[in-house]
Amino acid sequence: MVLSHGVGGSDESVHSTFASRYVRASLPRFRMPEQSIPKEAAYQIINDELMLDGNPRLNLASFVTTWMEPECDKLIQASVNKNYVDMDEYPVTTELQNRCVNMIAHLFNAPLGESETAVGVGTVGSSEAIMLAGLAFKRRWQNKMKAAGKPCDKPNIVTGANVQVCWEKFARYFEVELKEVKLSDGYYVMDPHKAVDMVDENTICVAAILGSTLNGEFEDVKLLNDLLTQKNAETGWDTPIHVDAASGGFIAPFLYPELEWDFRLPLVKSINVSGHKYGLVYAGIGWCIWRTKEDLPEELIFHINYLGADQPTFTLNFSKGSSQVIAQYYQLIRLGFEGYKNIMENCQENAMVLKQGLEKTGRFNIVSKDSGVPLVAFSLKDSSRHNEFEISDFLRRFGWIVPAYTMPPDAQHVTVLRVVIREDFSRTLAERLVLDIQKVLHELDGLPARAPSGGDLAALAAAEASQREMNKQREVISLWKRAVLAKKKTNGVC
Repeated sequence: MVLSHGVGGSDESVHSTFASRYVRASLPRFRMPEQSIPKEAAYQIINDELMLDGNPRLNLASFVTTWMEPECDKLIQASVNKNYVDMDEYPVTTELQNRCVNMIAHLFNAPLGESETAVGVGTVGSSEAIMLAGLAFKRRWQNKMKAAGKPCDKPNIVTGANVQVCWEKFARYFEVELKEVKLSDGYYVMDPHKAVDMVDENTICVAAILGSTLNGEFEDVKLLNDLLTQKNAETGWDTPIHVDAASGGFIAPFLYPELEWDFRLPLVKSINVSGHKYGLVYAGIGWCIWRTKEDLPEELIFHINYLGADQPTFTLNFSKGSSQVIAQYYQLIRLGFEGYKNIMENCQENAMVLKQGLEKTGRFNIVSKDSGVPLVAFSLKDSSRHNEFEISDFLRRFGWIVPAYTMPPDAQHVTVLRVVIREDFSRTLAERLVLDIQKVLHELDGLPARAPSGGDLAALAAAEASQREMNKQREVISLWKRAVLAKKKTNGVC
């Protein structure tokens, strides 16, 4: 949900040159117009404004898929009017969702028997999937504490400070304390040792990130599992692990098949993944998979029958489109393991091309790792005259959208730029981006040093205030000394 706001001082009407042949008056901007307009005029007005949006394929800030094959586009268009929740009316769509859940569960090495079906659900994205997984952990912990006759009103969850904001939303919305492991300079993911130290009897789970939003790095889920197993044995607790594989879930199985991060680890009870990231589907699809049926409390599942048959549902919303579910199934059967592997390898190779190009400039430190999500995060070696935010701003003149941001606590003094390599980002584009970055650097070198930022100004103001206080103290001391000396001269003996 986007909280809308009006732009102060802006014209309150929408104008359109090309649509003027259809409408004689301006349309109101924030109120529904009284009269209808022709469909051609409505299209032209909206199309004119949308031209000012950025080019999705040059949006290197986003992990979300921006290109799919025309055949899949046709399937999406043909199913755009199907409501996913109408399972009795659209049984084939429901079947396709179940197939996706089982394919992904097997990809994540869920312990399923030959005829056993996986436990999982399609969601709007990983944010909803994380909410559902968190609710399952919270309910299981509450049931366990109640059975033991212990209080269950202060649950907490342990994560790294590098988690995506949806974890903060879960904690705030569902009243769970969020215990964050702070980052450190040069180590920008959760430290498993520090995480386990923060676990207590009220911890509903530890959340590990397979593909940090900040630098693409995979957290060490295997080490976390081993340390937590040892602590559980010592304390008698059974604190589990959730893996947030929003970005890395469709990468690790193909690029790093030997890496143990999934259901091969006994404490991993649920995993979320974004189909609309490296699952290669347009925005609006995520998945949450549970290890077994016992890991999803039955009381969280609702059963409805007013759409024609008994339908179990475990979602935060109700109605949603079927297009993305169908698109996910298309990609899974169209590409298969071989196709996904080829695409991920190509993305990783293009990330290396970009990394090497940036290193050759001699101006950047590479913050990302060679293994992990195919992206390149980098920072200036010398930011005394110009900073990463200026580079980001200047790159927009070439059409590139490259975000600049500061790291979370306790590494907030580090600022980085990040380029996410998606399927539609080619080697040619990577080489072009390096050339444009070099042009930006050359242009910035010819400009005066940047004006102090808000943080710089605040530091300067604090220093000036401190100096004024010291000057006042010196003045008071000086006056006091003069007064003492004057008194001595008055009372002295000649």
